[in-house]
Amino acid sequence: MTRTSAHDLIDQVLDPGTFISWDTPPHYGDISQDYKDALARAREKSGVDEAVITGEGEVFGHRVAFVLSEFGFLGGSIGAATARRIIDAIHKATELRLPLLISPSSGGTRMQEGSPAFALMVSITTAVYRHKDAHLPFLVYLRNPTTGGVMASWGSAGHFTYAEPGSLLGFLGPRVVELTTGKPIPEGVQSGENLADKGIIDGVISPTGLRKAVQKIVNVVLSPRCDEEPAAIDPAAAEAVTPESAWAAIEATRRMDRPGLQNLLAALGPDNVIALSGTGDGRKSPAIAVVIARLGGRPVVIIGQDRHNQPPHTDTEMGTSALRFARRGIMLAHSLQLPLVSIIDTTGAELSQEAEESAMAGSIARTLGELVDVDVPTVSVILGQGCGGGALAMLPADKVLASSNGWLSPLPPEGASAIIYRDTEHAPQMMEEQSVAAQALLKAGIIDEIIPETVDAADAPEAFVDTVLNHITCSLWELENNPRRVGREQRFRHYEKLADHLTA
Repeated sequence: MTRTSAHDLIDQVLDPGTFISWDTPPHYGDISQDYKDALARAREKSGVDEAVITGEGEVFGHRVAFVLSEFGFLGGSIGAATARRIIDAIHKATELRLPLLISPSSGGTRMQEGSPAFALMVSITTAVYRHKDAHLPFLVYLRNPTTGGVMASWGSAGHFTYAEPGSLLGFLGPRVVELTTGKPIPEGVQSGENLADKGIIDGVISPTGLRKAVQKIVNVVLSPRCDEEPAAIDPAAAEAVTPESAWAAIEATRRMDRPGLQNLLAALGPDNVIALSGTGDGRKSPAIAVVIARLGGRPVVIIGQDRHNQPPHTDTEMGTSALRFARRGIMLAHSLQLPLVSIIDTTGAELSQEAEESAMAGSIARTLGELVDVDVPTVSVILGQGCGGGALAMLPADKVLASSNGWLSPLPPEGASAIIYRDTEHAPQMMEEQSVAAQALLKAGIIDEIIPETVDAADAPEAFVDTVLNHITCSLWELENNPRRVGREQRFRHYEKLADHLTA
């Protein structure tokens, strides 16, 4: 396996000549002669004075703070002086309001210092969370190898986490695991590639790719926001074609060629979209996408149901992993204080033994509750199909939009018919009676605005996508400039009034 040194990473990621060291001489207190000798040998071997180097530099002209492990110094192990250097650097990055790149390559705690050094993983983590409290981006780049207390604390705390190709990453190294348990870890389990495949990290990229990733994160998240009011939508040019019936709207949204979430993201452009890989705790699902994007000149988090990665397009059901992934997006919006946009377009949540035993109902409840509670402006969009609890989970928002053909139903239409009539033929009648269409939802106060489809979206996909993005942009601007419409208390009042309205 290759090992990228700290200085090699600086050379490959930072703009030439921009490196500024923040390091001061380490202090060790009263230590044994054997430890002093080990430190001297480590300095001579590695060319650095401790197991991390810290400082700042520029990436495509953007200032970035960094903490980089040097495995050549006692295996990148963390002792008291190492921890002090890391903590000081994170605090300075927070004070200067700089994005932070941390790149561990470490076996964990320095054995010469034992449990006191082990407990310092908590101290480092508190510094990380002070940086997060300032709503600044925190990127982790895991290098070969990273294990032990480092991997189990601040090495797994990033907003975004990537790994070096071929890197060994794990809770404990394979030799320690085998000697401790008597059982070997299967080959390939503790690799960056496997962790990315399982949704634990966001991807595997080279140091050159890391440079580009840092640039994109800074551009998308930290570039100045456009504060100009978006151009008003011309009502005459955006006059909606009202569907003939609720069933006609449902049939329109069931067209296989109807545009969906991926069309919206593609329209934003690859340079404006940072896609996350999974939940960070070992789950992933293509049924939902979570991205940070520039939309209307502002950074936003988008959590979206991808209808083209659900039945009948694929066999992937929207299970609890998908909703857990959406909740990562909600937490990220809170942590970075970015507006949140949720896109609803689903045939419904997974119905199976696995879904029941992994708490589908509870997962829907938690997702819905976090959307009600989150402390940033929120917009939700019923893009097409809004079926059952899977749709309800992502509905609550400061402002709710729906396309002309969008709909929201407690059950799949055929399921509702089966309950009442014991057949599926009454589905069109049931949908009319249940007031599922966007026009009825607007009248009931469930949505705030209809996004017009001047023709069926599948027949004019680019125009439809542009219209949806324009309406979201206008809604975000409206919320940013009308703070009384935003937040937990506003949502509580709105949904409490909804109950009054529907029982009046």
